[in-house]
Amino acid sequence: MTAETGAGETTRSFEADVARLLHLMVHSVYSDKDVFLRELVSNAADACEKLRFEAIADPALLDGGGEPAITLTVDPAARTLAVEDNGIGMTEAEMAEALGTIARSGTRAFMERMAESAKGGESRLIGQFGVGFYSAFMVADRVDVVSRRAGGDTAARWSSDGLGTYTVGTADPAEAPARGTRVTLHLKEDAGAYLDPDALERTVRAQSGHVPVPIALRRAPDAEPERIADGAALWTRPKSEISAADYADAYRTLAGQFDDPALTLHYRAEGLHEYTVLAFVPGSKPFDLFDPDRAGRMKLYVRRVFITDEAEILPRWLRFVRGLVDSADLPLNVSREMIQESRVVAAIRKGVTNRVLSELGKLAENEPGRYAEVWENFGAVLKEGLYEDEDRRAALLGIARFRTTASGEAPRSLGDYVAAMKDGQAAIYYAVGADADRLAASPQLEGFAARGVEVLLLTDQVDGFWTSMVPEFEGKPLRSVTQGLADLGAVPLREGAEAPEAETAPEIEGFLAYLRETLGADVSDVRASERLTDSAVCLVAPDRGIDRQLERLLASAGRLGGAASKPILEVNPRHALVARLAGLDAGEAALREDAARLLLDEARVADGEAPADPRAFAARLGRVMARALG
Repeated sequence: MTAETGAGETTRSFEADVARLLHLMVHSVYSDKDVFLRELVSNAADACEKLRFEAIADPALLDGGGEPAITLTVDPAARTLAVEDNGIGMTEAEMAEALGTIARSGTRAFMERMAESAKGGESRLIGQFGVGFYSAFMVADRVDVVSRRAGGDTAARWSSDGLGTYTVGTADPAEAPARGTRVTLHLKEDAGAYLDPDALERTVRAQSGHVPVPIALRRAPDAEPERIADGAALWTRPKSEISAADYADAYRTLAGQFDDPALTLHYRAEGLHEYTVLAFVPGSKPFDLFDPDRAGRMKLYVRRVFITDEAEILPRWLRFVRGLVDSADLPLNVSREMIQESRVVAAIRKGVTNRVLSELGKLAENEPGRYAEVWENFGAVLKEGLYEDEDRRAALLGIARFRTTASGEAPRSLGDYVAAMKDGQAAIYYAVGADADRLAASPQLEGFAARGVEVLLLTDQVDGFWTSMVPEFEGKPLRSVTQGLADLGAVPLREGAEAPEAETAPEIEGFLAYLRETLGADVSDVRASERLTDSAVCLVAPDRGIDRQLERLLASAGRLGGAASKPILEVNPRHALVARLAGLDAGEAALREDAARLLLDEARVADGEAPADPRAFAARLGRVMARALG
């Protein structure tokens, strides 16, 4: 909705997601509101960095505005705090777009997570997920923004009380910065602490002292600015001069998170190409981890000049890594097209990716407890690399961790699995499904459990895909427990387990033949099973078919490319029910057919499916129960 308000201004409603976000912030309780300062200072620094970049092609943009800087001004009398930069600035249209919407995909998912966290009484929500400019409404009951685009003559004003609408229009150029943006916060009654210049200085030094733009503080509107941060980019300083707290502050600004990093990488690469890397593995999942665009969050600098945050420095399966790369070899006027085609960027991408994998490997080896938390948060994303990146597949398999039938809650490596393989075991076995506990109870695993054979329990959606691309590990093939023959004959049974008969009894063979004939339209074969010990039946994929879970995923996504394959019905010839059914005489034809179809539906239900015809299933079950009770 848009309405004219006079004086060249219009009143507009926020887009629905922004209005909801503001409501959540205003009506929720947070333990640390200081985060708004980091967000506003970070935005100001980005504006200065964008000006540096655009000024490479148009140096005139720097005229009249001085060197890039950020200035905070306290006005106790008016109860205002202003954050001003002399960066790129905004036009009226850019202001309406930037401050009236959230220009990032994944907004709705973020909002839902934020709402759920607020219901649970969690704190630090804003800093944890990163909401930028809108965090100002935690401490302000009105926010005014005045901006002048670099190289422009006109100025624009934006104002809102955060209750659902905002005004935007032209501003008196005399009230605007010569270049850049001024954000003025009219502080709430309970936010008076931000009018204390000493406390403000301490907070800014602690949170944003590392940004690559100098920061100054005016203790009163008519006071001279005092520099409180020198703008020395953290990544340019020697590691010996940087504390863990400095790294944590840099991470929170770069990642938009409030937690501590799980892993910090800071190094300078020298040789054919020179570049500096400052990167972090977050301590918790970012809200946009499963953004459909799967975009990375690494920034590219050239000799400390911000170029873009859209360069694919890392592959998409490392998109959870946050940070930057500062190159000494790229030209300052590098374009997006040049970045995509640049051999230098390709070499940087290869070097940084390999280094991140190497550091994750070291963490897994030296601090398995910490690495287990990293894998819990990002293992599903790293597995995408198993599917997509053949060159690094071996390294990824080395750091992969899995819950298994023998691991309990603690994940195990494939190396651990291979070392514990049973005598006679020739393959690494896995089961794919939605829930580990349900997988562990699958009838297809009974024969493996009877022999003490460990099975990987794979519950991420990507598991059905990468397992089809990884033929082996350390010479051991990967095999699905729901695909083809179980091939367990060479593995001895555990002590006390009942050994299967060497040959299937003739009456059982006859019953299997009857099942093939009766169920031929629904299954590709019926055979005696060596994988079942307790259950009567189960379904498996044909020997050369794809895993049943992957087939279901492809079908649900409309990517199966044809009709689903018919499964194989495996029957436990040692099960008492099967023996009773095999002994029915010719006069029990109706019961025999009902039982045959009920066995197939039983196998479907155990496999997580519904009966093919629920009404017919209910009718058959009713007839069989009536006969049993009669």
